[in-house]
Amino acid sequence: MPHIQVIQGSTRDGRFSDNVVDWVHQALKARDGVSVAVTDLRDHPLPFLDQGSPARSPRDYKSGEIAAFAQTVDRADGFIVLTPEYNHGYPAVLKNAIDHAFVEWNRKPIAFVGWGNVGGARAVEQLRAVAVELEMAPVRRSVHILPSVMLPIMKGERDAATALPQLDPQLDLLVDDLLWWADALAAARGRDAVAA
Repeated sequence: MPHIQVIQGSTRDGRFSDNVVDWVHQALKARDGVSVAVTDLRDHPLPFLDQGSPARSPRDYKSGEIAAFAQTVDRADGFIVLTPEYNHGYPAVLKNAIDHAFVEWNRKPIAFVGWGNVGGARAVEQLRAVAVELEMAPVRRSVHILPSVMLPIMKGERDAATALPQLDPQLDLLVDDLLWWADALAAARGRDAVAA
C-alpha cells in the first residue's frame, strides 16, 4: 500500500493551503489501498541550513527537529506538495524543508498543487527542477488554482468545499499518475534493497 505525504508548503498566517489540504487529503483517502498523511511545515520548525549537506552525510541528523522531518519524508512513497506562488517562486520555508533531506526524497514521485496569479505555475516549474536534482520523479500533471477560484474563497464569497471540486478532474488525473509512479518506484526500491 503506497504511503502518500501531502505537504503544506506555506506557514504564513491566513495561508490558502488551509483551504486546499482537506480537498486533496479527501481525494487521496477516497482511493482504495492508499495510506495518506498531511505534513504541515508549521509542525516542523527547521533551522535555516545550520548543518552540512545532507547529500554528503545521509541520515546524519543534527537535531530532533531535522530527524523528525526527514523521517517523515523517508516513510513516504510519494508526495503532493501544496504551494503558493510568492513573487514568481515558491516559499522559502518549503525550500528550507526540502534541503534538510536528500536520500529520503530519492526515487519517489512528487506532484504539485499550486495557486497564485497563474495558478502557481512558475513555482511548480521551479519545484520540478529541484525534484529532478533530488532524483525524484515529478509527475507531468499538476493542479493550478487560478485567481478566479482562489480569490472568492479568500474573500469569503465562496466556500472551498464547493469551489475546489470544479478542479476534481485535474486532481483525479494527478492522483492516478502519482499512485502509478508510487507503486512502480516502490517496487524498484524494494528490488534495490534486496540486491544490496
